[in-house]
This record gives sequence, structure tokens and C-alpha cells, in this order.
Amino acid sequence: MRVITGSARGRALETLKGEDIVRPTTDKVKGAVFSSVQFEIEGRDFIDVFAGSGQMGIEALSRGARSAVFLDSSKKAVAVIERNLKVTNLQQFATVICADSVAYLKNTTREFDVAFLDPPYNRGILQEIMPIIAQRMKKTGVIICESALNDKILQKYYKFTLDRERTYGKIRISTYRHEDFIGD
Repeated sequence: MRVITGSARGRALETLKGEDIVRPTTDKVKGAVFSSVQFEIEGRDFIDVFAGSGQMGIEALSRGARSAVFLDSSKKAVAVIERNLKVTNLQQFATVICADSVAYLKNTTREFDVAFLDPPYNRGILQEIMPIIAQRMKKTGVIICESALNDKILQKYYKFTLDRERTYGKIRISTYRHEDFIGD
């Protein structure tokens, strides 16, 4: 697993071992996600929810995001994220938080431009967290969700509406935008 482009291009990233612990986003999916929002990253505030190795937030920082919050409840994942930030020399732009994602998002007042969510598949976590993250987004923001094809998702959460959906094998990427900006 490597950083695709930007200031940390080509740097190898560490990941946790074992699929029960973490399921890294494939390079193909990561490339597709960032291609779809390439002009919405630079100078923006990014949050990587269920961050795992932190590769999505690191990719955003490498591409010029102003800041990135890495959120994961696993102490082992947080340690890997911190090592990956050090290897890429991006730690000065990062905030790494070891906490339950729902609890953190319910209690923070911070707003984000871009959110990437990759929760454990088939556990209903997207249904719980999407209404919460949608209320932490700037009106011009975008929420990107990675899920299994059979994970149930809604067309709308709070004021964020499904704008685009793509599938990559057994993975679905869903992009939500504020209802005032659908089609822009």
C-alpha cells in the first residue's frame, strides 16, 4: 500500500495484519475516490472515519488538504496511523483520535469539507453514523462512504443526498452532497 500522488507520492504505508482487524481500501478504489473529488481536496478539512491505517487521510494530506482528522477506536490502528504520518512527514497537519466514532462525532463542534467513512461491513454502522456526520459537514462538503454491496444505505441523511454511486467488485462507493449542491 502506497501513497498515490502528491507530496508523499510513492511512500509505503504500514497496515494492520488480519482482515478481522482492518480491511484496507484497495489502490483501485482509492484512486477512483480521489479522482472523483480531485478538485475538492486542496486547502480543505478532511476526516477519515474508521481510519485503519490512515491511508485515505494521508492521501488527502499528500494532495494538499489543509488538515485531516484520523478517527479510529483501535489503539493498534492509531499507532499505525501515527507511524504512517511520520513516514510521510505529514503529522503537522493531522489530528489522530482514538475514540468511538459515533461518540466523537456527536460531541465535536468541528466541521469538515470532505469525509471518508469505511466502517466494518454488514453491521449497520453506516445507518447510525451518517445522520451524525452529515450534521458535521460544511454545506459545500462531500461525504464518501465505502460499503459492501448488500449494506443498506439511504438516499438522504439529514440534508445530504446521494449524488453518485459506483461499484468495484463487491465494494460500493457512495458520494453524498448537500441538497443545495446536487448536480453542481
